[in-house]
Amino acid sequence: MTEDVTTATELGAMSLAEILKSLPHRYPMLMIDRIIDIDGDETAVGIKNVTFNEPIFQGHFPENPIFPGVLIIEGMAQTAGAIVIKHDSGTGRKNIVLMLGVDKAKFRKPAIPGDKIEFHIAKIQRRRNVGRYEARAIVDGAVIAEAEITAMIVEATS
Repeated sequence: MTEDVTTATELGAMSLAEILKSLPHRYPMLMIDRIIDIDGDETAVGIKNVTFNEPIFQGHFPENPIFPGVLIIEGMAQTAGAIVIKHDSGTGRKNIVLMLGVDKAKFRKPAIPGDKIEFHIAKIQRRRNVGRYEARAIVDGAVIAEAEITAMIVEATS
């Protein structure tokens, strides 16, 4: 008699402390507060809580604060980079991820203070040290931005 065994994928998460160990970014350039639903380097969801007291809103725009699209792209890239570093952490090398390109970027709706942006990342392909990721920024179930991010994994110096 054979037994049918199905294995469920266990999804992981990264706290802010783990993200800080993985990425070189620090305030005010760290664009993710935590990462949930990590499946290796295949998929993940990064979380950014947009608050009014962020320094960017002093100039973008004081009377009508809008979280900049370029920082949404950065949050997408940081989420992808963090899961790659976490996935590759068993190699014994200290790596960083550098953005090589952004394609097919579209901005559909602005993010404003009080929004929780979810950066949904899905690996398109990875060959050796170059990866390509599909990314969507979602607020309250609506896609506000999307892009394809290409990045290179390199060994960190020092």
